[in-house]
Amino acid sequence: MDYKTVYITGEARTNLDNAITKIYGTFYMAFEIDLKTGEILKTDCNATMKLTREFIKNIFNGKILDKDEKIITEEISNRYFASSDRAIVVAYRDALQKYKKIKK
Repeated sequence: MDYKTVYITGEARTNLDNAITKIYGTFYMAFEIDLKTGEILKTDCNATMKLTREFIKNIFNGKILDKDEKIITEEISNRYFASSDRAIVVAYRDALQKYKKIKK
């Protein structure tokens, strides 16, 4: 079977006082990636508020997972001002490493 997309997750820790840590223990992000182009088709995460999840989706969806790293991290830095900002970058980079292994 010739699959066109892959599902990749990334994980990171958040601050001890963050609601994500209190509820889930770890921050997770999930991506559906077009295997041929690397485009991020769908993004989800275990943030506790719907607005947060939607905001994060808007940052990632449509970007190229392995080619837009600088754009993605700058956008997080310039637009996302909450305590889980570093966790988002770490979870993204964790997923990026998994994607690079798949592509080899």
